[in-house]
Amino acid sequence: MSRRPGRIFSALMLMLLGVGCVSQAEIEAVSADEFEQMQTQMALTSSATEKTYVYCVSRAIIAQLGSPYDTMDWEIEVFDNEMVNAFAMAGGKIGVFNGIFAVATTQDELAAVIGHEVAHVTEQHSLERANQELVTGNIVGLGSAAIGGNLGQMVAIGADLGFFLPYGRRQESEADVVGLDYMASAGFDPRASVQLWKNMEAKAGGGPPEFLSTHPSADNRIGGLISQLPTALPLYNEVVAEGGRPNCRNPNS
Repeated sequence: MSRRPGRIFSALMLMLLGVGCVSQAEIEAVSADEFEQMQTQMALTSSATEKTYVYCVSRAIIAQLGSPYDTMDWEIEVFDNEMVNAFAMAGGKIGVFNGIFAVATTQDELAAVIGHEVAHVTEQHSLERANQELVTGNIVGLGSAAIGGNLGQMVAIGADLGFFLPYGRRQESEADVVGLDYMASAGFDPRASVQLWKNMEAKAGGGPPEFLSTHPSADNRIGGLISQLPTALPLYNEVVAEGGRPNCRNPNS
C-alpha cells in the first residue's frame, strides 16, 4: 500500500470550502469510502480467533452506547499489520491492527483502546476537527487543485484531514473519560486503562509506537485516568456483581 492507511480524506470536503462547514452525514460518507479502501488495500488477519476476540470486546462496548450508535450496523475489521494502532470512524467503523496485541495484552486493556476510539465517534470529534480545519484554512492550498476536476479526480486528490491526524488535547481527554465509562459499563476493568498506557510507554523505548504518535496526550494522562476511577469502578463492580463480565479470549495469551 503506497499511502498510510486512513490518511486520505475525500476531496469532497474541499467542495465545502465555499460554505465553510461539514455535516455529520458527509463525514460518515467519507468514513465509509475510506474504510472500504482500507479493507481492499490492506491485508486482513486470517486468524478467526483474533477476529472473534476483537468482535467480542467491540460488541460489548457498542452495547453500552446511546442512540443512534447502539443501533448502527457497525463494521469491525482486524488488519494483519504490526502497527500498534486501532481506530474508529464515524458511521460505525472499527479497525484494529493486530500489532496492538503487543501492548493490549488482556481483554480489559483492549477494551480501553476500543472504548477510547469509539468515544471519538460518539463525541463527533472527526466532525469538529474537519470544521476546525476548514475554518483555520489549513486545506485552502489544496482547494485550487480540486477546482474544475471531476468527482473521481477530486476524490483521488484528497485532503490531509485523515482519520489518523492527532486530535486536540481536549478531545483526547474527553475520549479518555467517555471511553472509560463505556468499558466499565460493559464489564471491563477500568483500571486496565492505566496499565495499557504504562505498556505503551514501555513499548515506546527509543520512539513512540504508532498509537502514541498519533494520539498525543498530556503528561498527566495516566493521572487523569486514575482520577476518573472512583466514577468508573462502581459501574464495573455492578456489572461483575450481576455476572455480566465478558469473557473475550485473547488468542495470544
